Amino acid sequence: MKKSNKPVLLSGISPSGNLTIGNYIGALKNWVKMQKEYDCLFVLVDMHAITVRQEPQALRSRCLSFIAQYLACGIDPKKSTLFVQSHVKAHTELTWILGCYTYMGELNRMTQFKDKSKKHPTNINAGLYVYPVLMAADILLYQTDIVPIGDDQRQHLEITRDIAIRFNNLYGKAFKIPEPYFPKIGARIMSLLEPAHKMDKSDNNADNYIALLDEPPTIINKIRAAVTDSGTEIKMSEVKPGISNLIAIYSALSEKSLQEIEEAYIDKNYMTFKKNLGEMIVEKLRPIQDEYQRLMKNKDYIYKILKQGAQEATRRAEETLKRVYEKVGFILP
Repeated sequence: MKKSNKPVLLSGISPSGNLTIGNYIGALKNWVKMQKEYDCLFVLVDMHAITVRQEPQALRSRCLSFIAQYLACGIDPKKSTLFVQSHVKAHTELTWILGCYTYMGELNRMTQFKDKSKKHPTNINAGLYVYPVLMAADILLYQTDIVPIGDDQRQHLEITRDIAIRFNNLYGKAFKIPEPYFPKIGARIMSLLEPAHKMDKSDNNADNYIALLDEPPTIINKIRAAVTDSGTEIKMSEVKPGISNLIAIYSALSEKSLQEIEEAYIDKNYMTFKKNLGEMIVEKLRPIQDEYQRLMKNKDYIYKILKQGAQEATRRAEETLKRVYEKVGFILP
């Protein structure tokens, strides 16, 4: 395959829970646009998912569903490399090597380990602890320039950069040092019922999020029940997190500015705003849902894309892995 001169971008989502409008606004919608500017690799990180116990058949089905939703949202396999993490063995191979250059103190500071340990106190496993090293391998394998992240992932990219710099300082340049990309709008869509918390696709309460595959009546009802605030003014404000979150969703999906929305609803009430927002979400998701249904009836096509993606990702990953093997002193086969 001809080498691209575009900067390399890598991003991934773990196949847990249900993809939400938060994932769409904060990631998928941006991914589609970025395909024009970047050499994109989009990975379904299924190995990260098993740090929490999974039912095997459900995990397989969810992985296939997530890939179909990626495609339905506009990820083009002719423009981007779309693959499943476990299909590329180099991820685990590089993880072991990088683990030997990662300090315990760095891992001890990872807040996500602490948070997940509280949520899953009977399954505090080693995989959960070294999760950031696998994430570093995901990124560094592909000589990644740009990584789109949310605020909650800053730590993981920082440790990735630290590991890469440490390795490069010891052996000479082996890895590019990746830079973060923060979406201007929609980087942190909040829960519908608890707007102090980020919308979570693994939330046990489905009313806290809108899934990309939710049916229209469900979407309308969830928006109608979404938390707003005291007063009636439709305006972005730190003291009005409920309505501010809904305005942010409206802005990201309509691509209208916050000011335009506030002006359009200056004399309107919450009920009218919620009704319009719910209807807009339904219309925005309709073509995605229709394409998803079409794709799921042609699973051979999805498997073909994943096979091609794995081959291309493996080709690129092996180049980096060979370089790393040489630098650490391994005898190459």
